Amino acid sequence: MLKTSAMAVCAAALLASPALAQEDFSDVLKARQGQFRIMALNLGILGGMAKGEVAYDTESAQAAADTLVAVSMIQQGPHWPEGSDEMAIDGTRALPAIWENFDDFVTKWEGFGTAAANMQEVAATGQEALGPALGQIGDACKACHDDYRASQN
Repeated sequence: MLKTSAMAVCAAALLASPALAQEDFSDVLKARQGQFRIMALNLGILGGMAKGEVAYDTESAQAAADTLVAVSMIQQGPHWPEGSDEMAIDGTRALPAIWENFDDFVTKWEGFGTAAANMQEVAATGQEALGPALGQIGDACKACHDDYRASQN
């Protein structure tokens, strides 16, 4: 009976080990998705103005651009711990390639920052300046998404 009990304890420990080894990335995932939601909200404001769907407003355009720059300055390292990719956890489209090429990933994030800074410079100069600046931001986002984000199924 002692032998059976010992085997049962060992089996339970082995079966429980993978569950214990998995990390809880829920807060990390919420944080990085939150920054992307902030970006999307402000890009929507600027995009609506650029298309003429929303009346151009200097203060609102500048505030949206300032917010994009602020988001671009968030340190990305803590948002992307290894093992928080779409193969390991639900709710993300982050590809494992991020951690294989983390320096390139960060460089692409910096490209977004550069494009956001350009938007910040021109946002208050008029509606006609928004489209080209949004194009630069879109290119920066696409560069990262092409390599590091899984397609939506």
